[in-house]
Amino acid sequence: MKLRLKPLKNQVIVITGASSGIGLTTARMAAKQGARLVLAARNEEALWHLTRELQQDGHEATYVVADVGNECDVCDIARVALESFGDFDTWINNAGIGIYGKALEISMEDAQRLFDTNFWGVVYGSLEAARYFKERESEYAGAIINVGSEVSDRAVPLLSMYSASKHAVKGFTDALRMELEEEKLPISVTLVKPSAINTPFPEHAQNYMDEEPALPTPTYAPEVVAEVLLHCAEVPERDVFAGGSAKLHSLEGKYMPRLTDFAMEGSLMEKQKSGRPANPTDDALYGPTTGLRERGTSSRVRESSLYTKATLHPWLTGSLLVGAGIAVAGLMTTKPSERCH
Repeated sequence: MKLRLKPLKNQVIVITGASSGIGLTTARMAAKQGARLVLAARNEEALWHLTRELQQDGHEATYVVADVGNECDVCDIARVALESFGDFDTWINNAGIGIYGKALEISMEDAQRLFDTNFWGVVYGSLEAARYFKERESEYAGAIINVGSEVSDRAVPLLSMYSASKHAVKGFTDALRMELEEEKLPISVTLVKPSAINTPFPEHAQNYMDEEPALPTPTYAPEVVAEVLLHCAEVPERDVFAGGSAKLHSLEGKYMPRLTDFAMEGSLMEKQKSGRPANPTDDALYGPTTGLRERGTSSRVRESSLYTKATLHPWLTGSLLVGAGIAVAGLMTTKPSERCH
C-alpha cells in the first residue's frame, strides 16, 4: 500500500518535548516551512514564550502543558489539536529524559519514572494518533514518528535505563508498524535513531555520578535530527539514522558485539564525564527545569551528516556519484597535452 503524506506547508504537526533540544529546533524549523504546530511539554513558561515567538513571526501554533507519561495528558494533546485546527497530520513522539549512573545504583523509582516518559509516552502518543488516523477520512495518510536513539540498537554503559527504554521504543514501533500495515491502514510509522546530539540532554538527565555528565564527542547539531523528522513527515520511511556515527555504532554492535563491549568499557566510562562538579539543580526527571535551549555545551559539533543526507536523498546522491565518476573517467582518458591546454 503506497502512502501519501501531505506537504509540510499544509500540515498540522504535534511535537512532544517541544520546549528544548530537538523538539524546540524541530518546532522552529517546521514553522518556517509553513506547518501549523501543537507544542507539548511540561514547561509552561517555555511553551508560552515559544508559541508567542512563532505567532509574532506570522506562524500558527498553540501549546499544551502535558506530561507524556500520563495517558490523560496525552489525550489532552489530541483534543487541543482538534479544537484548535480541526485535524492533525503528523505526531512526533520526541519527549525523553536520561539517567546517568551504574545500574546497581539507580533506584527503581527513578527507573520507572524514566520509562513513564521515554517508553509509555511514546506508546500513549502513538496509539492516540493511530486511533485518530484510522477513523479520519482523508486522501492523505497520517504519520507517527518516534524518536529512538542509536542506543535503540547498541546499549552503552552509564545509560542502562535510557538504553533499555530506547530498545523498548524500537520494539514497540516495529511491531505497531507491522500491525497497521497488515490492516492496510493509511498510517506511516517511522523510527528515527539519532547519534549523540548537542542538546541539554546531559544537564537535564538525572545524575548519580560525582561529575556532570557529558556526551562523547563529536556530537551532531539538533538541526540534523529536525531535518530527518520533517522529511519523514512528508515521505514515509521505515527507520532513519540521524548522524552517520549512529549507523556505525549499530553495525559495530551487530557484527562485533564483544569487541564493542570491550571498547566501550575502556572509553565511554570516562568520556561521559565532563570534569565539572555535579549540578542537580537542572535535573529534569520529575519536573521541568530550564527551557528554550536548543543546544548543549559540546565543543565538537558536526553541523550536518553526509550519511544522513545520502540516506534521505539516494537518487540525488547516486546522480552526484555517477557524475563524479564520469568526470574522473574523462580526466583519466584525456591526453596530457589536452589537459595542459
